[in-house]
Amino acid sequence: MKIVSYIRVSTQKQNASGLGLEAQQAAIASYVAAHGAVTVGAFVEVESGRKNSRPQLQAALECAQLTGARLVIAKLDRLGRNAAFLLNLQDAGVDFVACDNQAATPLTIGIMAVVAQEEARAISERTKAALAAAKARGTRLGNPNGAAALLRAARGNGAGVAAQRASADERAAKLAKTLQMIQAEGFTSLRALADELKRRGIKTARGGDWYATTVRNVMQRLAA
Repeated sequence: MKIVSYIRVSTQKQNASGLGLEAQQAAIASYVAAHGAVTVGAFVEVESGRKNSRPQLQAALECAQLTGARLVIAKLDRLGRNAAFLLNLQDAGVDFVACDNQAATPLTIGIMAVVAQEEARAISERTKAALAAAKARGTRLGNPNGAAALLRAARGNGAGVAAQRASADERAAKLAKTLQMIQAEGFTSLRALADELKRRGIKTARGGDWYATTVRNVMQRLAA
């Protein structure tokens, strides 16, 4: 049996460090050994902020189609919440198996895609409704200080600084809706926001706990 492997990691740092990558490689290696398979293609996706952009997935699907190989996905759990990924997988018409969910079929993938799309729509509607209700109560949303503090804090230049800023901007953007939802629920001070983020188990970009200052930094970045 021929296989094409597909692995997904969240960030360039995770890809470089091997965090998550080695575990997925081990899962695929175990599958290959158990089935006496031959790997004819191996693809690693480093997910960017553009979640619907999956060039390595597309390349893996094309390789599987050309070679008649089975597509072996290391982890379907988190990818299962991405409708674009699921629809691409379903529409490709290739034989596939997920190491962490080997019972998955094209039918279940289609159902997961519909659920993922509905969840995204429902979250968007709930956020809009909560923000509208908060505005009606007179709650002031967003950061009143604007980008001035962020600009004053800027240090250095060059590619390294630009990469750090891009990473921080991406992380802040991912937190925007969550912060807006928490604000709409009545947690408007920096301290209250920090406590609520900690209560929900959400970590900072460096994996630490939230404080008023870290919440302020994210909100300043969003305002910029």
